[in-house]
Amino acid sequence: MLRGNHAAKECAMSMMDKLKSMLREHRQHAERAVDKGGDYVDDRTQGKYGGQVDKGQERMRQELRDQDRGPDQPPR
Repeated sequence: MLRGNHAAKECAMSMMDKLKSMLREHRQHAERAVDKGGDYVDDRTQGKYGGQVDKGQERMRQELRDQDRGPDQPPR
């Protein structure tokens, strides 16, 4: 059973590495998707959670910027 958990963790890490690589290569598309997703939520909730959505969007944009810095540079 432990081996199964280890293999699943390795697979998940591999997928995360691939996703991070794709986001780095297509940052503009990712930022546009963050904007569209936030706009969709705002529309569906009639702006009821606008503040929270804006905070989430900004956090995602910050994560995208952090991905550009790479692992050798300290976080902001």
